[in-house]
Amino acid sequence: MSALNMPLQPRSRPATWHAWRVGRRRSLGDPRTRAPKGTPSLATQARRLLWSWWLWAAAAVAFTVLDRNISAGVSAGCAVLAHLLERRVQPPRFGLDHDVAVDAEGFVTTVAGATGAPFIDGNAVEVLHNGDAFYPRMLADIQQADASITIEAYIYWAGEIGARFAAALDERARAGVRVMVLLDAVGAADIGDDILHTLEAHCQIAWYNPLRWRTIGSFNNRTHRKSLIVDGRIAYTGGAGIADHWRGQARNAGEWRDVQVRFAGPAVASLQSGFAHNWQRTTGELVSGSPYYPSLETCGPYALQVVLSSPETGGSNVQTLYYLAIACARHSVLIANPYFVPDEVGLELLIEAARRGVAVRVMVSGVRNDNRLARANSVALYGALIEAGIELHEYDRSMLHHKVMVVDGHWLTIGTTNFDNRSFAHNEESNLSVFDRGLASDYEQQFALDLAACQRVTLAAWRARGWRQRLGESVARLFEDQV
Repeated sequence: MSALNMPLQPRSRPATWHAWRVGRRRSLGDPRTRAPKGTPSLATQARRLLWSWWLWAAAAVAFTVLDRNISAGVSAGCAVLAHLLERRVQPPRFGLDHDVAVDAEGFVTTVAGATGAPFIDGNAVEVLHNGDAFYPRMLADIQQADASITIEAYIYWAGEIGARFAAALDERARAGVRVMVLLDAVGAADIGDDILHTLEAHCQIAWYNPLRWRTIGSFNNRTHRKSLIVDGRIAYTGGAGIADHWRGQARNAGEWRDVQVRFAGPAVASLQSGFAHNWQRTTGELVSGSPYYPSLETCGPYALQVVLSSPETGGSNVQTLYYLAIACARHSVLIANPYFVPDEVGLELLIEAARRGVAVRVMVSGVRNDNRLARANSVALYGALIEAGIELHEYDRSMLHHKVMVVDGHWLTIGTTNFDNRSFAHNEESNLSVFDRGLASDYEQQFALDLAACQRVTLAAWRARGWRQRLGESVARLFEDQV
């Protein structure tokens, strides 16, 4: 049989020489044929170009050819830095136009499917405001532990409250309770030798993502989660770490304003799985068995959703959660968040919500903000938000640090996630969401009480900023993707 008449043989590899044609075609309904949300401004595009590693690498090559070695070395260093700080998680730009309301069944199924986190029935929930409310409850639950305690913390600092937690954990560990503490290697670096020695005596301690040459490529990935899980049955999460400035009732600058949520029931296993993933990633040890995952019966009326975010997945589940909720809002959006730096997609969603009649109110940390870079980036965005009819309030009595959103008086989320690119693109985060008018109403009342400690930002005051402040904001905007 001649070669021309031989039957064609099946192939196990694609005809790669046709791949370029596929990349140039767009199918019916391709999202790229529609207008995206949040088209970056020219200034944003220029800033991101400036942070492109390949641009600095090309400059290093050019300077090397020109025999300008110092300039080549500086450019090469900038290329490495830009690559290490690269924003690897992008926000959704399509699919954010929704006819479904937050209180409709379609929103429940959509937000569960889009985040990969189902709503789990049968839980008890308690929202605790400020350290005098949540620290005693956390310590009391630790003291009652009889099987396991797991903690994942970004902040654990030296001080009185840190020592009290260490003593309570050590006592339980000596009693035979399995105690595992995962601390961020950057955020908890100020834990102090005394507390560390107490914990290391009988507890298991691990450091998340320490700065090492072999892991330098992921050094910008931090765990920003704050979770305490007792016997796999009771869990806490929210904005507070373990440090003295969270004590008190936010009465002055030395007492931070924050919120923790305590919950019990089947949903606890979801938060435990987040700890277990990062513990295994850090130590190689699998967290398993009934001390951590007991059989849990229903113990309350609430269906809860625990949403975990990680840059490892290539997208932020909590960012998706926030954006879907804003896109589906019909009546009101309340946001309390210390570091409020929405990207171009978040900015457009908020402005669109206000223009369709949604009452949008945002409370941020004001003059007590502990991150000047984040505050400068936030203030730079005020004008566009106020012009759209959005209310902006700066909390000035102390450092506002909780991260809460309420939509249409029905849906509530509380967690660790700031409304900024660092939380969305670089950090491990966790949020708890619930549909309940009672819990949502309780927080709306607390929001109204907190307004007494706020200054409302007016467009006239924002426009009256001095040239030094404006210049500082322009410089800060260069680092927007890192705050």
